[in-house]
Amino acid sequence: MGRKASLHRQPGNGLLTASIDKIFEESGAVLHGHFLLASGRHSPVYWEKFRVIQDPCSTVKLCGMIAEHYKSKNVDVVAGPTTGGVVLAYEVARQLGVCCAFAEKIDGGRTFRRGVAIGSGQRVLIVDDILSTGTSVRDVIAAVKNEGGQIVGVAVLVDRSDQSFDLGVPLFACLRSATVSYGPDVCPLCLDGLPLTKLGGI
Repeated sequence: MGRKASLHRQPGNGLLTASIDKIFEESGAVLHGHFLLASGRHSPVYWEKFRVIQDPCSTVKLCGMIAEHYKSKNVDVVAGPTTGGVVLAYEVARQLGVCCAFAEKIDGGRTFRRGVAIGSGQRVLIVDDILSTGTSVRDVIAAVKNEGGQIVGVAVLVDRSDQSFDLGVPLFACLRSATVSYGPDVCPLCLDGLPLTKLGGI
């Protein structure tokens, strides 16, 4: 089971962690079983972020936390990866009064298409939904740097990573709830014979 984040106030907003946790629990976003993550790792807990994102009221609240946290950072563009990151980038950008952009998958990473461009020197905030291994966030970081953008930070709805890692930029999470995951070759759930469930865009 995922370890619940301790009760505390997030910097710069009035929402308690317990209230954020409740948004995910009541939406049915926190699933328990044996799941294949986008990273290829296995986990007993899966965060189905679209059950939260489909609710505009919850999305506005969570994106408001991110916007509040970065409102003094002179953000020019909010960028996110497809697919969930598109909705979050739009709403955070709307609340900050700036433009949004989204990075699409290509072989070996992500890039900005469809006439979307990051201007050289623009200050970019990267947003994503669930942080597990950081792969999609790192791909967006690389895409922004390739365009000459300056990254001011990364923000996610949930940081579920079970080990610390350095993205090279400040990280803000609406909710921190470390959740164990396993390599498929050492997964105890596989050894117990539990069926593996594939969800999301995997």
